[in-house]
Amino acid sequence: MKKALVIAVDGPAASGKGTVARALARHYGLPHMDTGLLYRAVALNLWRWGGDPGNEFEALRACHELGLDPDDPELRSEPVSRIASAISTYSAVRTALLDRQQDFAGQPGGAVLDGRDIGTVIAPGADVKLFVTASPEVRARRRMGELLARGMPSHYEDVLADIRARDARDSTREVAPLKLAEDAVLLDTTDLDIDQAIAEAIRLVEGRVAA
Repeated sequence: MKKALVIAVDGPAASGKGTVARALARHYGLPHMDTGLLYRAVALNLWRWGGDPGNEFEALRACHELGLDPDDPELRSEPVSRIASAISTYSAVRTALLDRQQDFAGQPGGAVLDGRDIGTVIAPGADVKLFVTASPEVRARRRMGELLARGMPSHYEDVLADIRARDARDSTREVAPLKLAEDAVLLDTTDLDIDQAIAEAIRLVEGRVAA
């Protein structure tokens, strides 16, 4: 019987972790979860209800009856991105979404999950943990390209400032901060194109599995 394989992919915004995680899922024939979409779905609920992102109770209410349409363009809009980053600091919100993520990680055969706290909180026993990163400047250019491709006006300096602000929030929050797990492998994609990043990720996973 084939052994289950759980791969945790963490990293800051626009580092390429989602691209890497999806490619690994295809390569190994595993289901994939972008856990950031869960927080975006909550943020979208809150935004559509006219709720206050600064109120933890209202953010928690937005976790209930959570629908998730990955193709909804508003999930990746800048207002929803900012709200998702803000509400992800709330312990009540993270607790409300914890079981859903851990159930996905624990399914037979394994899974690939990407986010900010997969290797440290969601799946600390993952077989392979990757931490994907890149310089803030490169990540800002990538994010700006994504926004422009969706017809959303953007300016480099504004996007860079937002990237740095998110990094600060994610790495300093009290609950499940973004950090490199002790047994994670670092993958810096600053100077890599998509194909190179994917190839290196597969090489790193193969090395850990073989070990």
